[in-house]
Amino acid sequence: MTELKILNADDIRVFSGNSNNALASEIANCLGVPLSDTKIERFTNDNLYVQLGQSVRSRNVFIIQSLTPPVSDHLMELLMMLDIARSASAKQVHAIIPYYSFARSDKKDEPRISITGRLVADLLSTAGATHVMTMMLHSPQVHGFFSVPTDPLTSRPVFQEFFARQDLSDTIVVAPDIGAAKSAARFARDLGGLPVAAGNKERISDTQVVISGIIGSQLHGCTRALIYDDEIATGGSMLELARLLVQEGIQQIQIVCTHGLFTNNALEKLGAVPEITGIICTNTVYHPPTMQHPKLHVVSVGHVFADAIRKNHLGESIGELFVYGHGAN
Repeated sequence: MTELKILNADDIRVFSGNSNNALASEIANCLGVPLSDTKIERFTNDNLYVQLGQSVRSRNVFIIQSLTPPVSDHLMELLMMLDIARSASAKQVHAIIPYYSFARSDKKDEPRISITGRLVADLLSTAGATHVMTMMLHSPQVHGFFSVPTDPLTSRPVFQEFFARQDLSDTIVVAPDIGAAKSAARFARDLGGLPVAAGNKERISDTQVVISGIIGSQLHGCTRALIYDDEIATGGSMLELARLLVQEGIQQIQIVCTHGLFTNNALEKLGAVPEITGIICTNTVYHPPTMQHPKLHVVSVGHVFADAIRKNHLGESIGELFVYGHGAN
């Protein structure tokens, strides 16, 4: 990474909602600027009260908020903070959303449903966002939902650094479905050109999937696998895919994802599989001290966001940090 340039702390303001104060503090620390206070309370009628704790007039404002559970509360906090900054005469208002959960609602595959990924993108710009920065959207087309400049960053370099310390011989990268195959292929290339395969997955419901087989003949000769996906919620896809890989002769499995939600005791279920030796995710989703497991490894993307924010503020290219960067097609 190139040497970071010092910013004028009076030119920018960095605020955080309640979703991930730890990551916001790390980003502000990497930037060398303070994390400004935000007052968030709730009235007796359950309405939110939000107040930014520092003047934003004629400043570039960066508001950091992941859309994690409780998603609706965190989204409302973000919208209110964007509106406050705009109405208080901020020069620019940047929505920094490490985890954009609504990216999973990216198409109309049933009658009378909302394409919520697009709806929320519209709400963000209406509330006052002049720029959006996020990481590893669930599908590429979600990028096109935004009417303001939007930067989807990649988490691959932090995973590449993590696995650089490991022996990856006889290892294959496996995507849980065909839709994730391109992303898995980029990841495999970054790790030195590992072979790639994908699961033939059918989603039955939000919590139930069926994987009927593995597409790709490269499994032969491999004894270790890295299952790579953008996020893990209930872990159903990971468990089903791990079962098939073990049947195919894979002896060691590491699961890699950018956004680790781990709902419905997913972490415990995954950790209970003997062949799963590691679960690696980033800190786009806050993991409280109570969410601990000997197989869980959390790598930080705070410096990635800080580098992108710095380059954006200084008018420099951030193409190398894009999810489709590094020579990707």
